[in-house]
Amino acid sequence: MLTVHGQEEVKWSSDFRFTWEDFKGKAPVTSSAAATTASGLSYNFSTYYEHDKMKIKYNVYAYFYPTKSWYKPKICNDVTLLHEQLHFDITELYARKFREQLANTTFTDNVKEEVRRIYKATLRQLNDFQNKYDSETNYSRNLPVQERWAKEIGEALNK
Repeated sequence: MLTVHGQEEVKWSSDFRFTWEDFKGKAPVTSSAAATTASGLSYNFSTYYEHDKMKIKYNVYAYFYPTKSWYKPKICNDVTLLHEQLHFDITELYARKFREQLANTTFTDNVKEEVRRIYKATLRQLNDFQNKYDSETNYSRNLPVQERWAKEIGEALNK
């Protein structure tokens, strides 16, 4: 666990699995959700020239934000926890997609804007995929579909 700009962050790792103690935020009284996993993508990059050709060196990470994540103990169970873990795992899959796009893009002198454009497109795709996951699993309540998603996400992470 590290703290950046006063914000607690946990970098995604195949060894890290959620426990409810990781959810340190306060549940909003008005929310009908059982839990929320705050996660996101972070990146940095630099450029250099090799044989008169611009190259890019980058780092992309998926992060979980414990103090912005919360749950309601009275209505959560192990299935809910797995559902939330998969939200973080999906974020990691999109970190990998972002890395792959950066690796396969030929950049111009407008590299900063081009990287930002790829990042924003990746975030939109990630958000759409997270919403599809919630919708199809009915927020973890559709157990057969939840199990299918768990299997598919697990397989995708192990590729």
